[in-house]
Amino acid sequence: MAICFNLSFYRQKWEMSFPQPKPEVPQLPQHLLRTIDCQQGAVRAVRFNADGNYLLSCGSDKSLKLWSVSRGTLLKTYSGHGYEVLDADGSYDNSQLCSCSSDKTVILWDVATGQVTRKLRGHADGTVRCWDTRSRKFDPIQILDEAQDGVSSLKVSEHELLTGSVDGRVRRYDLRMGQLHVDFINSPITCVCFSADAQCTLTSSLDSTVRLLDKSTGEMLGEYKGHKMKGYKLDCCLSSKDTHVLSCSEDGHVYCWDLVEGSLTLKLPVGKAVVQSLSFHPSETRLLTAMEGRVQVWVAEPEETEEDVVVVQQEKA
Repeated sequence: MAICFNLSFYRQKWEMSFPQPKPEVPQLPQHLLRTIDCQQGAVRAVRFNADGNYLLSCGSDKSLKLWSVSRGTLLKTYSGHGYEVLDADGSYDNSQLCSCSSDKTVILWDVATGQVTRKLRGHADGTVRCWDTRSRKFDPIQILDEAQDGVSSLKVSEHELLTGSVDGRVRRYDLRMGQLHVDFINSPITCVCFSADAQCTLTSSLDSTVRLLDKSTGEMLGEYKGHKMKGYKLDCCLSSKDTHVLSCSEDGHVYCWDLVEGSLTLKLPVGKAVVQSLSFHPSETRLLTAMEGRVQVWVAEPEETEEDVVVVQQEKA
């Protein structure tokens, strides 16, 4: 008994001194979890909500739809736009949605009831307009009119606005300091976004190039190529931990590059059409893509869906 005890003791001591290496967590979603047929015409944009439990799909049939990511089920349809819905976002408390449309309106929705709480007009003249949603006034409190052509992308981060324009310029407005910072890309811009650490900006443009810029100095930190973006307004984004750069492509793939090295680490085959939109989960390794009338949910490792469980139970019965 004493010998067995001593062997066990030394084995434990060995394992404590030389622990087994932890398996690396996959950094990129490359397994298709499910495909959702949205039945709203072409899906113009797909977005995770603030906590990543739900997704929004924007349709060419004038509708905005809210889905459960885990089940792939439709929770609510929001109708009120007069033309196709181009993009949408949700509030941090998940109580409101905001959508914009080719009908030149921005609509605020109550998530639970599906009712329109505000409809704001007049944002299609190449300006950025800021409204106070707590006020009942319909006039914007501020109009930013520096762009020389249409504003194609807009992101908000606390007191900063980041815009991309067809005039080839990225503009960052510091509303707290009253400052404007401009970076010239020399190609029509399709998408802009902030990095998670708020130190960089990411920009995609119609020269089939994604660029990482230092937010403060405008210095180009990285350039990512290989995808095709010549005639469509397509999305780009960063992974939740800022380790990878992702971009849609006209060749039916999502391209993923290592942020630091700039090397292509994954060419994700989505389908044969244009990948119109994408959205990375705010904290997990999950990705949404949109192609034609469908949305795909991608994960890092194969997962068992609720549909799989039902099938297994039926087979056992």
